[in-house]
Amino acid sequence: MSARALPAASSPPASLATWASDGWTVTQRNLIKLRRSPDMMVFAVLQPIMFVLLFSQVYAGSIQVQGTDYTDYLMAGIFGQTVLFGSTFSGAGMAQDLKEGIVDRFRTLPMNPSAVLIGRTNSDLVLNAVSMTIMIGTGVAVGWRFTTSFGSFLAGLGLLLLFSYAFSWVMALVGMSVRSAETVNNASFVILFPLTFISNAFVQPQNMPGPLETFANWNPVSALVHAARELFGNTGSAPVPDVWPMQHPVLTVVLGSLLMLVVFVPLCLRKFATVSSR
Repeated sequence: MSARALPAASSPPASLATWASDGWTVTQRNLIKLRRSPDMMVFAVLQPIMFVLLFSQVYAGSIQVQGTDYTDYLMAGIFGQTVLFGSTFSGAGMAQDLKEGIVDRFRTLPMNPSAVLIGRTNSDLVLNAVSMTIMIGTGVAVGWRFTTSFGSFLAGLGLLLLFSYAFSWVMALVGMSVRSAETVNNASFVILFPLTFISNAFVQPQNMPGPLETFANWNPVSALVHAARELFGNTGSAPVPDVWPMQHPVLTVVLGSLLMLVVFVPLCLRKFATVSSR
């Protein structure tokens, strides 16, 4: 018999190239699964289209914003809402994979455990990018235009995707902390609805009651939406609240996104190691 020992199947790959390859493989797996579930893609893009048409064609005449056209004001808010709600797929997907035992199958393979999380968040980033592309077409159809340079426009889209990617790690942690995808959906709506609607996404905060105005001005979603408006050139002459996040929205979003990644990526990796070892 040969004395040469065989490598353990569960040992994680050491090289950065192999780690990236593992992450890309799981990303492809999630995208293929998404392609085989077209109803998920349809509903993911149908909701933001519905909000654009509802607010721009039904409520626009009743909602007045100071200093800019309401359609221009609205679109950045819809973009922010879309990427925020799109990030919930990370949580629901992780909860579903744990429930179905897919993670247990991954554990038997010679792959880096973090690839499961990387693949999940990457695939949801792709889904958000697709949703935003369709959103751009819908916005153009109802009269929205960006008025800055093409580079600033791309920077605005990139900022939205950066925030969505960082927030998807938050939702991935939620998904590993509950028992089902349905629980993730219920919990996310309780959190995301106040963040979205008590913000500057659809109305100006100065029209809200005092405590809600304060919350809206410091709401990270408001900073995200205002940063997108600035980069798209849709601010017009609308008044800007005299608070730090609204005066420096791009920097606020970048720092906030990096902070979420620094905090929640290690928490997710630790949580994944715990739940996958049960």
